[in-house]
Amino acid sequence: MKQDIFNQYVERIISRFGIKREDLFLKSKRRDLVDARHLLYYLCVKRPMRINYIQRYMAENGYEVKHPTIIHGVNIVIDKLSHDDDYVSLIREIDSSNQYSNLISVSTT
Repeated sequence: MKQDIFNQYVERIISRFGIKREDLFLKSKRRDLVDARHLLYYLCVKRPMRINYIQRYMAENGYEVKHPTIIHGVNIVIDKLSHDDDYVSLIREIDSSNQYSNLISVSTT
């Protein structure tokens, strides 16, 4: 079930960002790909989805990622949400089934 949700988020994100699925899972620091991955981490954690599930699903798509990297990506998105209304709109567009009155924060401890 969680993997279906992960894949739905992937499809929505690649569509919105205009990137290919395989590009999302490349070990690339290209800004649009990094932003898309961070958004994927955020949406999955907010769902809620356990970080080890996110790691597994990313690995199944060829992208090995560590726990702190996911937390960092989530926190980057949270920071953007605090001062970028366009980013809030983007998340609402991608995940229109959820409400965003309570944006999450993730502890790194």
